[in-house]
Amino acid sequence: MAQPKRRWSKARTGLKRSTWKLENKNLVACPHCHEMMEQHKVCSNCGYYNGKEVIAKKEN
Repeated sequence: MAQPKRRWSKARTGLKRSTWKLENKNLVACPHCHEMMEQHKVCSNCGYYNGKEVIAKKEN
């Protein structure tokens, strides 16, 4: 297997790693209760996903 002829410098490694960063979560409005939620996840407010109740929530 091929081997690199020499090491990468620390500066070059840092330049490569500088593009690794956290991205903002993509939030959308829940179609049932209109609260902001993550895409493709069960709504933590009402417990609905894809138009069906997945988690039963207690009403106050």
